[in-house]
Amino acid sequence: MKKKNKTTRRTHRKRKTSYIGRWFWRLLLLVIYALFLYQLWLISHVLYWKHNNPSSSAFMQSQLQSLREKDPAATLRHTWVPYRKISYEMKRAIIVAEDSKFLQHNGFDYASIQNAFKKNLAQGKITAGGSTISQQLAKNLFLSEQKSLWRKLQEAIITVMLETIMSKQRILEIYLNVIEWGNGVFGVEAAAQHYYGHSAVSLTQHQATLLAAMVTNPRFYDDNRDSQHLLKKRQVLLNRLHSAKIP
Repeated sequence: MKKKNKTTRRTHRKRKTSYIGRWFWRLLLLVIYALFLYQLWLISHVLYWKHNNPSSSAFMQSQLQSLREKDPAATLRHTWVPYRKISYEMKRAIIVAEDSKFLQHNGFDYASIQNAFKKNLAQGKITAGGSTISQQLAKNLFLSEQKSLWRKLQEAIITVMLETIMSKQRILEIYLNVIEWGNGVFGVEAAAQHYYGHSAVSLTQHQATLLAAMVTNPRFYDDNRDSQHLLKKRQVLLNRLHSAKIP
């Protein structure tokens, strides 16, 4: 009788283990399927935006939501302008400021990533990113501002999509049209109007380099336009402007 009970209990344990195992694999397959569908959703947008202009971005939606918590009627300032209507100086300035090797890499500047890692390790906190324009565009279009390993992995995947599907010129065009440039200000046209009262096509060297210097902390610099740190950054960019190569 005892032997029979032991056999029965052993059988029940095997069945329970088998049941849990089946559900584990089903759940894993479901997660993989969901991730696959999400990647398809992402790449479908990248394919569409190769020839069509995005009207918004994840960062725009996040900032709009934040502004509407204080003012339900708040809106963003954003006007799309084609590549040819963005000043040559602005294109050079943003490349010098954000990604000097833009035309040379495939989406990732490994030397900059390595330098940023060493700097962050030495300081014990994240103070440098090493992200390229393509990586920043991936983040702006689809992801949140929160930092996590998953977000960095997804950013890398989207970066590969952008670099594979779009030309460098198209990536730069979209980037200049969607990045944040102040409190509720997105894109180079809105920035030019907000800070200088004229269109992006007319931006001068001094104006373009100041705007490019603001990109790292646009909301702060919107409220502190005479910041000495900002003016020093602009001077550095002015000195390097001759080295910029644009698509």
